[in-house]
Amino acid sequence: MGKKNDYSFCERVFAVVRKIPKGKTLSYVAVARRCGSPRAARAVGAVLRTNYNPMIPCHRVIYADGTSGGYNRGSIRKRCLLIREGAL
Repeated sequence: MGKKNDYSFCERVFAVVRKIPKGKTLSYVAVARRCGSPRAARAVGAVLRTNYNPMIPCHRVIYADGTSGGYNRGSIRKRCLLIREGAL
């Protein structure tokens, strides 16, 4: 995959995640599907790990089994944010 494809995939991931409403979550798999790459759930995680933009609520992306998963600002903070928003 070239730089242009990587960039467009990142932009698609961020666009999908921006649309997750407060109090709701999507799984990494669901984000990958909505980006048009249904087998790229791990790549979604890699993209979100690089996000430090507060306008992109990457804490709302969780594992398919319902557990919160990782977060680049700490898994405890992610869980607290999700509880405060009513998603957990």
